[in-house]
Amino acid sequence: MNLPDYNFLSAPLWLVTLLHVVTLTLHFVAMNFIFGGTMVLLLSRLDDKWQQSAVKKYVKLLPTVMAVTITFGVAPLLFLQSTYHRLVYSAAIVSGWFWLLIIVVAIIAYSFFYGSAFSIDKASGRLNSYLTVAVVGLLYISLAYSSIFALAERPDLMGAVYMSSQCGCAVNPDVGSYLFRWLHMIFGTLMVGGYFVGLLGRDTPSVYDTGRRAYLVGIVTAMAAGLVYLFTLGDYLLPFMRSLGIWTVTIGLLLSLGSLHFFFKKKFLPTGIMLFASMLLMVASRHVLRLVRLDGRWDPSTIPVQPQWSVFIVFFVCFLLTVALVAYLLHLYFKDNSKTST
Repeated sequence: MNLPDYNFLSAPLWLVTLLHVVTLTLHFVAMNFIFGGTMVLLLSRLDDKWQQSAVKKYVKLLPTVMAVTITFGVAPLLFLQSTYHRLVYSAAIVSGWFWLLIIVVAIIAYSFFYGSAFSIDKASGRLNSYLTVAVVGLLYISLAYSSIFALAERPDLMGAVYMSSQCGCAVNPDVGSYLFRWLHMIFGTLMVGGYFVGLLGRDTPSVYDTGRRAYLVGIVTAMAAGLVYLFTLGDYLLPFMRSLGIWTVTIGLLLSLGSLHFFFKKKFLPTGIMLFASMLLMVASRHVLRLVRLDGRWDPSTIPVQPQWSVFIVFFVCFLLTVALVAYLLHLYFKDNSKTST
């Protein structure tokens, strides 16, 4: 009996790539809200910060946005695995226990975000502890993903690591290949988190100033970590400089710097648009770099295409409905809160 062949794409590669980049960017937006915004609030020195109305509003949103983050994170992972399945699955097997632990840690972080939301009106002294545990959990998840996905781009190293240990507890030993990329992402969350803190606290000078400082610190440190990461690419740097990736990085950098001006002017709509476009371009840059690293080892364009448009129509409908529903729920939340504050 011949087994069915699942080694094909259900849509043209350009469409799968586009959907991966867009959905991953949406995932990062939601993730930066909870991750970056929570770090900004924990590190801030606001007087009675947990009693500030804007801060309360932010904390109460965390469980909902955590659900949005997980929902928007499923699609890009599936698109990535449909194109780079052999590499991603293999890397996940090598670090199997760390990969499986992501689910457990995400559930724990989710629970503590709920605990924080329920405690905010009670002025509980445990609120700092709840949010700290949740942030530590998200730090682990982000580092695990960075390590495993970086290992997926090194088939030779992945094979060597697996030959040395098949226990599923192996860690990517090439720390330099993902450390500064991870730091670039972490510092970037401070920038985006600062934007959301400033947006929600735009009518409270102390909260807005906290978001503004985080935005500035985040953009400077993220750029510094990103520059260092470029120089750690070694032999991959020159091919990347000759690719489309250097243009997406440059334009994304300029958009980030331009968004800083608008944010300081409290023009939140153009800031948000430029920030989203910058994140979209950075995700695209990361995709280009993946292709550069895998050149000669894995070429997704050689995967046969067998379109299954009915499946994609279902995905498009569900995706658009999800985005519309999230936007509507946020609209209702802020509408109700504005009535309450008045």
